[in-house]
Amino acid sequence: MRSLNWSSSLAGPLCFCLLFCLLAFFVTSPYYQLILTIVAVWAVMGLSWNLFSGYTGLISFGHAAFFGIGTYVVAISFSQYGLTPFLGILIAAALGAAAGFVIGLPTFRLRGHYFAMAMLAYPLALLYVFEWLGFQEVSLPMQREAPALYLQFSDQRAYTAIAVGFLFIIMVISRFVEQSRFGRSLLALKQDESAAEAAGIDTLRCKLVAIMLSGAIAAAIGGYYAVILLIVTPQTAFGLLTSAQALVVTLFGGIGTVWGPVIGASVLIPLSEVLHAKLGNALPGINGVVFGLAIIGAVLFAPEGIYWRFYDKLPRREGAGAPQSAVAHMSPEPLARIQPDGLATADMPRAANSPAPRMILEVRGLSKSFGGLRAIDNVSFSIEAGAVVGIIGPNGAGKTSLFNLLNGFTRPDAGSVLLDGREIIGERPNAICRSGVGRTFQVVRPFPRMTVLDNVTIGAYCVTKTATEADALARAATLTVGLENDARLPASGLTSRQLRLLELARALAGKPRILLLDETLAGLGAQEVEHLLAVIRHVASAGITIVIIEHTMHAMVRLVDRFIVLDHGTIIATGAPDTVTRNPLVIEAYLGKKWAGRA
Repeated sequence: MRSLNWSSSLAGPLCFCLLFCLLAFFVTSPYYQLILTIVAVWAVMGLSWNLFSGYTGLISFGHAAFFGIGTYVVAISFSQYGLTPFLGILIAAALGAAAGFVIGLPTFRLRGHYFAMAMLAYPLALLYVFEWLGFQEVSLPMQREAPALYLQFSDQRAYTAIAVGFLFIIMVISRFVEQSRFGRSLLALKQDESAAEAAGIDTLRCKLVAIMLSGAIAAAIGGYYAVILLIVTPQTAFGLLTSAQALVVTLFGGIGTVWGPVIGASVLIPLSEVLHAKLGNALPGINGVVFGLAIIGAVLFAPEGIYWRFYDKLPRREGAGAPQSAVAHMSPEPLARIQPDGLATADMPRAANSPAPRMILEVRGLSKSFGGLRAIDNVSFSIEAGAVVGIIGPNGAGKTSLFNLLNGFTRPDAGSVLLDGREIIGERPNAICRSGVGRTFQVVRPFPRMTVLDNVTIGAYCVTKTATEADALARAATLTVGLENDARLPASGLTSRQLRLLELARALAGKPRILLLDETLAGLGAQEVEHLLAVIRHVASAGITIVIIEHTMHAMVRLVDRFIVLDHGTIIATGAPDTVTRNPLVIEAYLGKKWAGRA
Protein backbone atom coordinates (compact mmCIF):
# COMPACT_ATOMS: atom_id res chain seq x y z
CA MET A 1 0.00 0.00 0.00
CA ARG A 2 1.28 3.39 -0.88
CA SER A 3 2.42 5.55 2.02
CA LEU A 4 0.44 8.64 2.92
CA ASN A 5 1.33 11.70 0.85
CA TRP A 6 0.78 14.56 3.28
CA SER A 7 1.22 17.33 0.71
CA SER A 8 -1.53 15.98 -1.56
CA SER A 9 -3.72 15.15 1.43
CA LEU A 10 -3.52 18.68 2.81
CA ALA A 11 -3.59 20.65 -0.46
CA GLY A 12 -7.17 19.89 -1.51
CA PRO A 13 -8.85 20.48 1.88
CA LEU A 14 -6.73 23.57 2.52
CA CYS A 15 -7.62 25.19 -0.82
CA PHE A 16 -11.30 24.44 -0.35
CA CYS A 17 -11.41 25.82 3.19
CA LEU A 18 -9.48 28.98 2.22
CA LEU A 19 -11.93 29.63 -0.63
CA PHE A 20 -14.82 28.97 1.74
CA CYS A 21 -13.45 31.53 4.24
CA LEU A 22 -12.87 34.03 1.43
CA LEU A 23 -16.50 33.67 0.38
CA ALA A 24 -17.67 34.06 3.97
CA PHE A 25 -15.58 37.23 4.38
CA PHE A 26 -17.50 38.98 1.60
CA VAL A 27 -20.96 37.83 2.75
CA THR A 28 -22.43 40.56 4.95
CA SER A 29 -25.94 39.21 5.56
CA PRO A 30 -26.16 37.47 8.99
CA TYR A 31 -28.68 35.02 7.54
CA TYR A 32 -26.41 33.90 4.71
CA GLN A 33 -23.47 33.81 7.11
CA LEU A 34 -25.50 31.41 9.24
CA ILE A 35 -26.17 29.26 6.18
CA LEU A 36 -22.44 29.10 5.43
CA THR A 37 -21.76 28.05 9.03
CA ILE A 38 -24.42 25.35 8.84
CA VAL A 39 -22.94 24.10 5.55
CA ALA A 40 -19.63 23.49 7.31
CA VAL A 41 -21.38 21.89 10.29
CA TRP A 42 -23.30 19.42 8.14
CA ALA A 43 -20.26 18.71 6.00
CA VAL A 44 -18.48 17.62 9.20
CA MET A 45 -21.51 15.61 10.27
CA GLY A 46 -21.55 13.97 6.84
CA LEU A 47 -17.84 13.17 7.13
CA SER A 48 -18.55 11.61 10.52
CA TRP A 49 -21.26 9.39 9.01
CA ASN A 50 -18.98 8.63 6.06
CA LEU A 51 -16.09 7.53 8.28
CA PHE A 52 -18.30 4.74 9.53
CA SER A 53 -21.00 3.91 6.99
CA GLY A 54 -19.16 5.13 3.89
CA TYR A 55 -16.10 2.99 4.54
CA THR A 56 -17.67 -0.07 6.18
CA GLY A 57 -20.90 -0.28 4.15
CA LEU A 58 -22.98 -0.59 7.35
CA ILE A 59 -25.77 1.95 6.94
CA SER A 60 -26.46 3.93 10.11
CA PHE A 61 -29.81 5.64 10.63
CA GLY A 62 -28.80 6.54 14.15
CA HIS A 63 -25.98 9.07 14.02
CA ALA A 64 -28.28 11.59 15.66
CA ALA A 65 -27.56 9.68 18.89
CA PHE A 66 -23.94 10.88 18.84
CA PHE A 67 -24.84 14.34 17.57
CA GLY A 68 -27.48 14.76 20.27
CA ILE A 69 -25.15 13.61 23.03
CA GLY A 70 -22.74 16.34 21.94
CA THR A 71 -25.35 19.09 21.85
CA TYR A 72 -26.67 18.26 25.30
CA VAL A 73 -23.22 17.81 26.88
CA VAL A 74 -22.18 21.30 25.78
CA ALA A 75 -25.56 22.87 26.56
CA ILE A 76 -25.85 21.36 30.06
CA SER A 77 -22.17 21.82 30.99
CA PHE A 78 -22.40 25.48 29.92
CA SER A 79 -25.80 26.38 31.37
CA GLN A 80 -25.57 24.47 34.65
CA TYR A 81 -21.85 24.27 35.40
CA GLY A 82 -20.41 27.26 33.55
CA LEU A 83 -17.92 25.20 31.55
CA THR A 84 -16.52 26.77 28.40
CA PRO A 85 -17.78 25.11 25.18
CA PHE A 86 -14.15 24.38 24.27
CA LEU A 87 -13.97 21.97 27.19
CA GLY A 88 -17.56 20.84 26.63
CA ILE A 89 -16.76 19.84 23.04
CA LEU A 90 -13.79 17.75 24.19
CA ILE A 91 -15.97 16.01 26.79
CA ALA A 92 -18.65 15.49 24.14
CA ALA A 93 -16.12 13.87 21.78
CA ALA A 94 -14.98 11.47 24.52
CA LEU A 95 -18.56 10.53 25.36
CA GLY A 96 -19.37 10.15 21.65
CA ALA A 97 -16.51 7.67 21.27
CA ALA A 98 -17.66 5.77 24.37
CA ALA A 99 -21.24 5.71 23.03
CA GLY A 100 -19.89 4.31 19.74
CA PHE A 101 -18.29 1.42 21.60
CA VAL A 102 -21.40 0.73 23.72
CA ILE A 103 -23.70 0.91 20.71
CA GLY A 104 -21.45 -0.97 18.29
CA LEU A 105 -20.52 -3.97 20.41
CA PRO A 106 -24.02 -5.52 20.49
CA THR A 107 -25.33 -4.03 17.24
CA PHE A 108 -22.54 -5.41 15.04
CA ARG A 109 -24.08 -8.83 15.55
CA LEU A 110 -26.75 -7.72 13.07
CA ARG A 111 -26.45 -7.44 9.29
CA GLY A 112 -28.07 -5.46 6.49
CA HIS A 113 -31.37 -3.71 7.15
CA TYR A 114 -31.51 -5.24 10.64
CA PHE A 115 -28.40 -3.26 11.57
CA ALA A 116 -29.80 -0.07 10.03
CA MET A 117 -33.10 -0.38 11.89
CA ALA A 118 -31.37 -1.18 15.17
CA MET A 119 -29.25 1.97 14.82
CA LEU A 120 -32.43 3.99 14.32
CA ALA A 121 -33.65 2.92 17.75
CA TYR A 122 -30.83 4.63 19.68
CA PRO A 123 -31.59 8.31 18.91
CA LEU A 124 -35.32 7.69 19.33
CA ALA A 125 -34.72 6.14 22.73
CA LEU A 126 -32.44 9.02 23.77
CA LEU A 127 -35.01 11.57 22.61
CA TYR A 128 -37.61 10.18 25.03
CA VAL A 129 -35.03 9.78 27.80
CA PHE A 130 -34.04 13.45 27.63
CA GLU A 131 -37.67 14.52 27.52
CA TRP A 132 -38.40 12.35 30.56
CA LEU A 133 -35.40 13.88 32.38
CA GLY A 134 -36.91 17.33 31.87
CA PHE A 135 -34.53 18.67 29.21
CA GLN A 136 -37.25 19.65 26.75
CA GLU A 137 -35.46 22.96 26.21
CA VAL A 138 -31.98 23.97 27.36
CA SER A 139 -30.87 27.58 26.75
CA LEU A 140 -27.25 28.71 26.69
CA PRO A 141 -26.84 31.90 28.77
CA MET A 142 -25.19 35.00 27.41
CA GLN A 143 -21.71 35.69 28.77
CA ARG A 144 -20.74 39.34 29.05
CA GLU A 145 -17.27 38.61 30.43
CA ALA A 146 -14.79 36.85 28.14
CA PRO A 147 -17.41 36.09 25.46
CA ALA A 148 -14.80 34.57 23.12
CA LEU A 149 -14.04 31.94 25.75
CA TYR A 150 -17.69 30.89 25.52
CA LEU A 151 -17.84 31.15 21.71
CA GLN A 152 -20.13 34.17 21.70
CA PHE A 153 -19.29 36.62 18.95
CA SER A 154 -20.96 39.71 17.57
CA ASP A 155 -19.62 38.98 14.09
CA GLN A 156 -21.22 35.89 12.55
CA ARG A 157 -18.12 35.33 10.43
CA ALA A 158 -16.26 34.15 13.53
CA TYR A 159 -18.66 31.20 13.85
CA THR A 160 -18.13 30.39 10.18
CA ALA A 161 -14.35 30.55 10.55
CA ILE A 162 -14.40 28.13 13.50
CA ALA A 163 -16.75 25.77 11.65
CA VAL A 164 -14.49 25.83 8.58
CA GLY A 165 -11.44 25.20 10.79
CA PHE A 166 -13.28 22.22 12.25
CA LEU A 167 -14.11 21.07 8.72
CA PHE A 168 -10.47 21.31 7.64
CA ILE A 169 -9.31 19.17 10.57
CA ILE A 170 -11.93 16.48 9.91
CA MET A 171 -11.20 16.48 6.18
CA VAL A 172 -7.53 15.86 6.93
CA ILE A 173 -8.42 13.10 9.41
CA SER A 174 -10.74 11.54 6.81
CA ARG A 175 -8.07 11.77 4.15
CA PHE A 176 -5.55 10.16 6.46
CA VAL A 177 -7.98 7.32 7.23
CA GLU A 178 -8.78 6.95 3.54
CA GLN A 179 -5.12 6.39 2.63
CA SER A 180 -4.12 4.46 5.73
CA ARG A 181 -3.86 0.76 6.37
CA PHE A 182 -6.91 1.06 8.63
CA GLY A 183 -8.95 2.78 5.92
CA ARG A 184 -8.00 0.19 3.31
CA SER A 185 -9.03 -2.53 5.74
CA LEU A 186 -12.41 -0.80 6.12
CA LEU A 187 -12.86 -0.62 2.34
CA ALA A 188 -12.01 -4.31 2.05
CA LEU A 189 -14.52 -5.08 4.79
CA LYS A 190 -17.15 -3.02 2.95
CA GLN A 191 -16.69 -4.86 -0.33
CA ASP A 192 -16.53 -8.37 1.13
CA GLU A 193 -16.42 -8.90 4.89
CA SER A 194 -15.84 -12.65 4.64
CA ALA A 195 -12.90 -12.21 2.28
CA ALA A 196 -11.46 -9.52 4.57
CA GLU A 197 -11.75 -11.86 7.57
CA ALA A 198 -10.13 -14.69 5.64
CA ALA A 199 -7.28 -12.33 4.73
CA GLY A 200 -6.54 -11.73 8.41
CA ILE A 201 -8.40 -8.47 9.04
CA ASP A 202 -10.05 -8.24 12.47
CA THR A 203 -13.31 -6.87 11.10
CA LEU A 204 -14.99 -6.45 14.50
CA ARG A 205 -12.11 -4.36 15.80
CA CYS A 206 -12.08 -2.25 12.62
CA LYS A 207 -15.81 -1.58 12.89
CA LEU A 208 -15.53 -0.66 16.56
CA VAL A 209 -12.69 1.79 15.91
CA ALA A 210 -14.61 3.29 12.98
CA ILE A 211 -17.84 3.85 14.93
CA MET A 212 -15.93 5.26 17.92
CA LEU A 213 -14.07 7.75 15.71
CA SER A 214 -17.29 8.59 13.89
CA GLY A 215 -19.18 9.02 17.17
CA ALA A 216 -16.49 11.31 18.57
CA ILE A 217 -16.63 13.61 15.53
CA ALA A 218 -20.45 13.66 15.44
CA ALA A 219 -20.64 14.50 19.14
CA ALA A 220 -18.01 17.23 18.83
CA ILE A 221 -19.76 18.97 15.93
CA GLY A 222 -23.07 18.50 17.73
CA GLY A 223 -21.56 20.36 20.68
CA TYR A 224 -20.51 23.22 18.43
CA TYR A 225 -23.98 23.29 16.84
CA ALA A 226 -25.45 23.87 20.31
CA VAL A 227 -23.40 27.07 20.57
CA ILE A 228 -24.78 28.24 17.22
CA LEU A 229 -28.41 27.40 18.09
CA LEU A 230 -28.27 28.73 21.69
CA ILE A 231 -31.41 26.66 22.43
CA VAL A 232 -31.29 22.85 22.39
CA THR A 233 -34.35 20.60 22.25
CA PRO A 234 -34.55 16.79 22.04
CA GLN A 235 -36.13 16.97 18.60
CA THR A 236 -33.33 19.19 17.29
CA ALA A 237 -30.64 16.99 18.81
CA PHE A 238 -32.02 13.48 18.31
CA GLY A 239 -34.68 13.95 15.63
CA LEU A 240 -34.94 11.76 12.56
CA LEU A 241 -34.03 14.67 10.28
CA THR A 242 -30.63 14.96 12.00
CA SER A 243 -29.63 11.42 11.01
CA ALA A 244 -31.27 11.82 7.61
CA GLN A 245 -29.32 14.98 6.74
CA ALA A 246 -25.99 13.35 7.55
CA LEU A 247 -26.91 10.35 5.43
CA VAL A 248 -28.36 12.30 2.50
CA VAL A 249 -25.53 14.83 2.07
CA THR A 250 -23.08 11.92 1.94
CA LEU A 251 -25.09 9.73 -0.41
CA PHE A 252 -25.74 12.69 -2.69
CA GLY A 253 -22.11 13.84 -2.77
CA GLY A 254 -20.43 10.43 -2.74
CA ILE A 255 -19.86 7.72 -0.18
CA GLY A 256 -16.42 6.40 0.76
CA THR A 257 -14.58 9.60 -0.15
CA VAL A 258 -13.65 12.74 1.77
CA TRP A 259 -15.22 14.99 -0.87
CA GLY A 260 -18.66 13.39 -0.94
CA PRO A 261 -20.10 14.94 2.25
CA VAL A 262 -18.52 18.30 1.38
CA ILE A 263 -20.15 18.32 -2.06
CA GLY A 264 -23.49 17.18 -0.66
CA ALA A 265 -23.55 19.77 2.13
CA SER A 266 -22.43 22.57 -0.20
CA VAL A 267 -25.32 21.87 -2.59
CA LEU A 268 -28.20 20.65 -0.44
CA ILE A 269 -27.92 22.73 2.74
CA PRO A 270 -28.10 26.18 1.05
CA LEU A 271 -30.85 24.95 -1.26
CA SER A 272 -33.01 23.56 1.54
CA GLU A 273 -32.44 26.55 3.85
CA VAL A 274 -33.24 29.15 1.21
CA LEU A 275 -36.37 27.30 0.06
CA HIS A 276 -37.46 26.90 3.67
CA ALA A 277 -37.03 30.65 4.24
CA LYS A 278 -38.85 31.60 1.03
CA LEU A 279 -41.59 28.95 0.92
CA GLY A 280 -41.70 27.58 4.45
CA ASN A 281 -44.97 29.32 5.31
CA ALA A 282 -46.75 28.13 2.19
CA LEU A 283 -45.08 24.70 2.02
CA PRO A 284 -44.13 23.52 5.51
CA GLY A 285 -41.38 20.90 5.45
CA ILE A 286 -40.01 22.01 2.08
CA ASN A 287 -36.46 21.30 3.30
CA GLY A 288 -37.45 17.68 3.89
CA VAL A 289 -38.74 17.54 0.33
CA VAL A 290 -35.33 18.74 -0.92
CA PHE A 291 -33.56 15.93 0.91
CA GLY A 292 -36.12 13.41 -0.31
CA LEU A 293 -35.68 14.46 -3.93
CA ALA A 294 -31.90 14.41 -3.49
CA ILE A 295 -31.90 10.82 -2.30
CA ILE A 296 -34.25 9.75 -5.12
CA GLY A 297 -32.04 11.47 -7.67
CA ALA A 298 -28.92 9.87 -6.23
CA VAL A 299 -30.46 6.39 -6.33
CA LEU A 300 -31.61 6.83 -9.92
CA PHE A 301 -28.67 8.63 -11.51
CA ALA A 302 -25.65 8.31 -9.22
CA PRO A 303 -26.04 5.42 -6.75
CA GLU A 304 -22.63 6.06 -5.21
CA GLY A 305 -22.91 9.86 -5.39
CA ILE A 306 -21.93 12.73 -7.65
CA TYR A 307 -18.23 12.39 -6.93
CA TRP A 308 -18.01 8.78 -8.15
CA ARG A 309 -20.28 9.53 -11.10
CA PHE A 310 -17.62 11.88 -12.50
CA TYR A 311 -14.57 10.10 -11.07
CA ASP A 312 -15.38 6.85 -12.88
CA LYS A 313 -15.44 8.72 -16.20
CA LEU A 314 -11.95 10.12 -15.79
CA PRO A 315 -9.32 8.52 -18.08
CA ARG A 316 -6.76 6.47 -16.20
CA ARG A 317 -3.59 4.73 -17.26
CA GLU A 318 -4.02 1.01 -16.87
CA GLY A 319 -1.37 -1.22 -18.32
CA ALA A 320 -2.49 -4.80 -18.76
CA GLY A 321 0.21 -7.36 -18.99
CA ALA A 322 0.21 -10.18 -21.47
CA PRO A 323 -0.57 -13.62 -20.07
CA GLN A 324 2.52 -15.15 -18.50
CA SER A 325 3.84 -18.54 -19.40
CA ALA A 326 3.36 -21.27 -16.86
CA VAL A 327 6.82 -21.17 -15.36
CA ALA A 328 8.79 -18.42 -17.08
CA HIS A 329 8.27 -15.89 -14.29
CA MET A 330 8.83 -18.32 -11.43
CA SER A 331 12.04 -17.70 -9.55
CA PRO A 332 13.00 -18.62 -6.00
CA GLU A 333 13.56 -15.03 -4.82
CA PRO A 334 9.93 -13.80 -4.59
CA LEU A 335 8.79 -17.17 -3.28
CA ALA A 336 11.35 -16.96 -0.48
CA ARG A 337 9.85 -13.63 0.64
CA ILE A 338 6.38 -15.09 1.10
CA GLN A 339 7.65 -18.30 2.66
CA PRO A 340 6.43 -18.76 6.26
CA ASP A 341 8.91 -17.49 8.82
CA GLY A 342 11.31 -20.17 9.97
CA LEU A 343 10.41 -22.49 7.11
CA ALA A 344 12.98 -23.37 4.48
CA THR A 345 12.38 -25.58 1.49
CA ALA A 346 15.23 -27.84 2.43
CA ASP A 347 13.77 -28.27 5.91
CA MET A 348 10.35 -29.30 4.62
CA PRO A 349 10.57 -32.26 2.23
CA ARG A 350 7.46 -33.74 0.76
CA ALA A 351 5.66 -36.21 2.99
CA ALA A 352 6.28 -39.11 0.63
CA ASN A 353 10.03 -38.86 1.19
CA SER A 354 9.90 -38.32 4.93
CA PRO A 355 10.11 -41.28 7.32
CA ALA A 356 8.30 -39.39 10.08
CA PRO A 357 6.25 -36.51 8.64
CA ARG A 358 5.09 -33.77 10.99
CA MET A 359 1.32 -33.33 11.13
CA ILE A 360 0.45 -29.68 10.59
CA LEU A 361 -3.33 -30.16 10.69
CA GLU A 362 -5.28 -32.77 12.65
CA VAL A 363 -9.06 -33.08 12.45
CA ARG A 364 -10.79 -35.28 15.01
CA GLY A 365 -14.46 -36.23 15.02
CA LEU A 366 -15.64 -33.06 13.29
CA SER A 367 -19.42 -32.79 12.88
CA LYS A 368 -21.81 -30.05 11.79
CA SER A 369 -25.55 -30.03 11.12
CA PHE A 370 -27.68 -27.33 9.52
CA GLY A 371 -31.19 -28.04 10.74
CA GLY A 372 -31.91 -31.62 9.74
CA LEU A 373 -29.00 -31.76 7.28
CA ARG A 374 -25.84 -33.48 8.51
CA ALA A 375 -23.26 -31.57 6.43
CA ILE A 376 -20.16 -33.01 8.16
CA ASP A 377 -20.43 -36.29 10.05
CA ASN A 378 -17.63 -37.41 12.38
CA VAL A 379 -14.79 -36.52 9.99
CA SER A 380 -11.23 -37.27 11.08
CA PHE A 381 -7.97 -36.96 9.15
CA SER A 382 -4.43 -35.59 9.38
CA ILE A 383 -2.43 -33.48 6.93
CA GLU A 384 1.35 -33.80 6.76
CA ALA A 385 3.43 -30.64 6.62
CA GLY A 386 4.51 -29.93 3.04
CA ALA A 387 1.95 -32.26 1.46
CA VAL A 388 -0.54 -31.48 -1.32
CA VAL A 389 -3.86 -33.06 -0.39
CA GLY A 390 -6.96 -33.10 -2.57
CA ILE A 391 -10.49 -33.20 -1.15
CA ILE A 392 -12.95 -34.56 -3.69
CA GLY A 393 -16.52 -35.75 -3.77
CA PRO A 394 -19.87 -35.11 -5.45
CA ASN A 395 -21.68 -31.79 -5.16
CA GLY A 396 -23.20 -31.44 -1.71
CA ALA A 397 -20.68 -33.81 -0.15
CA GLY A 398 -19.65 -31.17 2.42
CA LYS A 399 -16.29 -30.07 1.01
CA THR A 400 -16.76 -26.29 1.33
CA SER A 401 -18.56 -26.79 4.65
CA LEU A 402 -15.43 -28.60 5.85
CA PHE A 403 -13.24 -25.65 4.81
CA ASN A 404 -15.56 -23.25 6.63
CA LEU A 405 -15.09 -25.32 9.78
CA LEU A 406 -11.32 -25.44 9.37
CA ASN A 407 -10.82 -21.69 9.09
CA GLY A 408 -13.44 -20.51 11.54
CA PHE A 409 -16.37 -19.30 9.43
CA THR A 410 -18.56 -22.00 10.96
CA ARG A 411 -18.38 -23.45 14.45
CA PRO A 412 -18.75 -27.27 14.60
CA ASP A 413 -21.28 -29.09 16.76
CA ALA A 414 -18.55 -31.47 17.86
CA GLY A 415 -14.94 -32.31 17.19
CA SER A 416 -11.51 -30.75 17.26
CA VAL A 417 -9.17 -29.04 14.79
CA LEU A 418 -5.49 -28.86 15.76
CA LEU A 419 -3.05 -26.60 13.91
CA ASP A 420 0.48 -27.65 14.84
CA GLY A 421 -1.00 -29.27 17.95
CA ARG A 422 -2.97 -26.16 19.01
CA GLU A 423 -6.77 -26.16 19.15
CA ILE A 424 -8.25 -23.50 16.86
CA ILE A 425 -11.95 -24.26 17.25
CA GLY A 426 -13.64 -21.11 18.53
CA GLU A 427 -11.14 -18.70 16.98
CA ARG A 428 -12.33 -16.17 14.41
CA PRO A 429 -11.19 -16.47 10.77
CA ASN A 430 -8.81 -13.49 11.04
CA ALA A 431 -7.03 -15.08 14.02
CA ILE A 432 -6.76 -18.42 12.21
CA CYS A 433 -5.33 -16.62 9.19
CA ARG A 434 -2.71 -14.93 11.36
CA SER A 435 -1.86 -18.39 12.73
CA GLY A 436 -0.87 -19.45 9.22
CA VAL A 437 -4.02 -20.69 7.43
CA GLY A 438 -4.66 -19.05 4.04
CA ARG A 439 -7.94 -19.45 2.18
CA THR A 440 -9.44 -18.96 -1.27
CA PHE A 441 -13.12 -19.26 -2.10
CA GLN A 442 -15.22 -21.35 -4.45
CA VAL A 443 -16.76 -18.14 -5.85
CA VAL A 444 -13.92 -15.66 -6.28
CA ARG A 445 -14.15 -12.78 -3.80
CA PRO A 446 -11.97 -9.85 -4.89
CA PHE A 447 -12.30 -6.29 -3.60
CA PRO A 448 -13.50 -4.89 -6.94
CA ARG A 449 -12.81 -1.18 -6.33
CA MET A 450 -9.17 -1.87 -5.51
CA THR A 451 -6.30 -2.63 -7.84
CA VAL A 452 -4.70 -6.06 -8.00
CA LEU A 453 -1.77 -4.90 -5.88
CA ASP A 454 -4.03 -3.28 -3.28
CA ASN A 455 -6.09 -6.48 -3.07
CA VAL A 456 -2.96 -8.50 -2.39
CA THR A 457 -1.65 -5.92 0.08
CA ILE A 458 -4.74 -6.49 2.22
CA GLY A 459 -3.57 -10.08 2.65
CA ALA A 460 -0.14 -8.89 3.80
CA TYR A 461 -1.47 -6.76 6.66
CA CYS A 462 -1.76 -9.69 9.05
CA VAL A 463 2.01 -10.35 9.00
CA THR A 464 3.45 -6.84 8.55
CA LYS A 465 3.61 -3.70 10.66
CA THR A 466 4.39 -1.01 8.08
CA ALA A 467 3.03 -0.02 4.69
CA THR A 468 6.46 -0.56 3.13
CA GLU A 469 6.65 -4.15 4.39
CA ALA A 470 3.10 -4.89 3.22
CA ASP A 471 3.81 -3.44 -0.22
CA ALA A 472 7.01 -5.47 -0.62
CA LEU A 473 5.26 -8.68 0.43
CA ALA A 474 2.36 -7.99 -1.92
CA ARG A 475 4.70 -7.42 -4.85
CA ALA A 476 6.50 -10.68 -4.09
CA ALA A 477 3.16 -12.52 -4.02
CA THR A 478 1.98 -11.04 -7.33
CA LEU A 479 5.34 -11.93 -8.87
CA THR A 480 5.06 -15.49 -7.54
CA VAL A 481 1.71 -16.09 -9.27
CA GLY A 482 2.58 -14.13 -12.43
CA LEU A 483 0.43 -11.01 -11.95
CA GLU A 484 3.27 -8.49 -11.74
CA ASN A 485 2.29 -6.89 -15.06
CA ASP A 486 -1.35 -6.62 -13.99
CA ALA A 487 -0.70 -5.10 -10.57
CA ARG A 488 -2.27 -1.72 -11.42
CA LEU A 489 -5.43 -3.11 -13.00
CA PRO A 490 -8.71 -2.68 -11.11
CA ALA A 491 -9.94 -6.02 -9.81
CA SER A 492 -13.40 -5.37 -11.27
CA GLY A 493 -12.06 -5.84 -14.82
CA LEU A 494 -10.04 -9.03 -14.44
CA THR A 495 -10.51 -12.30 -16.31
CA SER A 496 -11.35 -15.55 -14.52
CA ARG A 497 -7.69 -16.62 -14.66
CA GLN A 498 -6.51 -13.33 -13.22
CA LEU A 499 -9.13 -13.42 -10.47
CA ARG A 500 -8.07 -16.91 -9.41
CA LEU A 501 -4.44 -15.84 -9.36
CA LEU A 502 -5.30 -12.65 -7.46
CA GLU A 503 -7.06 -14.60 -4.73
CA LEU A 504 -4.15 -17.03 -4.51
CA ALA A 505 -1.68 -14.14 -4.30
CA ARG A 506 -3.74 -12.47 -1.55
CA ALA A 507 -3.64 -15.69 0.46
CA LEU A 508 0.11 -16.08 -0.14
CA ALA A 509 0.79 -12.51 1.02
CA GLY A 510 -0.20 -13.60 4.53
CA LYS A 511 2.76 -16.05 4.52
CA PRO A 512 0.58 -19.09 5.25
CA ARG A 513 1.88 -22.44 6.41
CA ILE A 514 -1.18 -24.15 4.98
CA LEU A 515 -3.35 -23.08 2.05
CA LEU A 516 -7.02 -24.07 1.68
CA LEU A 517 -7.84 -23.75 -2.03
CA ASP A 518 -11.55 -24.07 -2.88
CA GLU A 519 -11.99 -25.00 -6.57
CA THR A 520 -9.14 -22.78 -7.77
CA LEU A 521 -9.28 -24.35 -11.24
CA ALA A 522 -13.03 -23.87 -11.72
CA GLY A 523 -14.10 -22.09 -14.91
CA LEU A 524 -10.67 -22.14 -16.55
CA GLY A 525 -9.57 -23.39 -19.95
CA ALA A 526 -6.97 -26.10 -20.48
CA GLN A 527 -3.99 -23.73 -20.82
CA GLU A 528 -5.15 -21.70 -17.82
CA VAL A 529 -5.46 -24.87 -15.76
CA GLU A 530 -1.89 -25.80 -16.65
CA HIS A 531 -0.71 -22.36 -15.58
CA LEU A 532 -2.50 -22.63 -12.21
CA LEU A 533 -1.10 -26.12 -11.69
CA ALA A 534 2.42 -24.83 -12.29
CA VAL A 535 1.87 -21.99 -9.82
CA ILE A 536 0.51 -24.34 -7.15
CA ARG A 537 3.44 -26.75 -7.61
CA HIS A 538 5.79 -23.77 -7.34
CA VAL A 539 4.15 -22.71 -4.07
CA ALA A 540 4.26 -26.28 -2.75
CA SER A 541 8.00 -26.42 -3.50
CA ALA A 542 8.48 -23.86 -0.70
CA GLY A 543 7.11 -26.34 1.81
CA ILE A 544 3.69 -24.67 2.07
CA THR A 545 1.05 -27.31 2.77
CA ILE A 546 -1.83 -27.26 0.30
CA VAL A 547 -5.33 -28.67 0.72
CA ILE A 548 -7.35 -28.26 -2.44
CA ILE A 549 -10.99 -28.92 -3.33
CA GLU A 550 -11.39 -29.53 -7.04
CA HIS A 551 -13.54 -31.37 -9.59
CA THR A 552 -10.97 -31.34 -12.42
CA MET A 553 -9.80 -34.87 -11.73
CA HIS A 554 -7.33 -35.21 -14.62
CA ALA A 555 -5.46 -32.22 -13.19
CA MET A 556 -5.81 -33.32 -9.58
CA VAL A 557 -4.26 -36.76 -10.07
CA ARG A 558 -1.13 -35.01 -11.39
CA LEU A 559 -1.02 -32.50 -8.55
CA VAL A 560 -1.83 -34.12 -5.23
CA ASP A 561 0.03 -36.59 -3.05
CA ARG A 562 -3.12 -37.92 -1.44
CA PHE A 563 -6.89 -37.77 -1.77
CA ILE A 564 -9.59 -37.47 0.89
CA VAL A 565 -12.98 -38.43 -0.54
CA LEU A 566 -16.20 -37.10 1.00
CA ASP A 567 -19.75 -38.27 0.37
CA HIS A 568 -22.75 -37.03 2.35
CA GLY A 569 -20.45 -35.45 4.92
CA THR A 570 -18.42 -38.59 5.68
CA ILE A 571 -15.03 -39.82 4.49
CA ILE A 572 -15.42 -42.85 2.23
CA ALA A 573 -11.79 -43.20 1.10
CA THR A 574 -8.29 -41.81 1.55
CA GLY A 575 -5.00 -42.61 -0.12
CA ALA A 576 -2.74 -42.03 -3.10
CA PRO A 577 -4.39 -40.95 -6.40
CA ASP A 578 -3.88 -44.29 -8.19
CA THR A 579 -5.44 -46.16 -5.25
CA VAL A 580 -8.40 -43.84 -4.68
CA THR A 581 -9.36 -43.56 -8.35
CA ARG A 582 -9.71 -47.35 -8.49
CA ASN A 583 -11.73 -47.62 -5.30
CA PRO A 584 -15.23 -49.00 -6.13
CA LEU A 585 -16.88 -46.76 -3.51
CA VAL A 586 -15.31 -43.65 -5.04
CA ILE A 587 -16.20 -44.73 -8.57
CA GLU A 588 -19.81 -45.34 -7.57
CA ALA A 589 -20.24 -42.16 -5.50
CA TYR A 590 -18.24 -39.70 -7.57
CA LEU A 591 -16.12 -40.74 -10.55
CA GLY A 592 -18.58 -42.94 -12.39
CA LYS A 593 -18.00 -45.97 -14.61
CA LYS A 594 -16.75 -43.87 -17.55
CA TRP A 595 -13.78 -42.73 -15.45
CA ALA A 596 -13.05 -46.34 -14.46
CA GLY A 597 -13.10 -47.32 -18.12
CA ARG A 598 -10.61 -44.57 -19.06
CA ALA A 599 -8.35 -45.00 -16.02
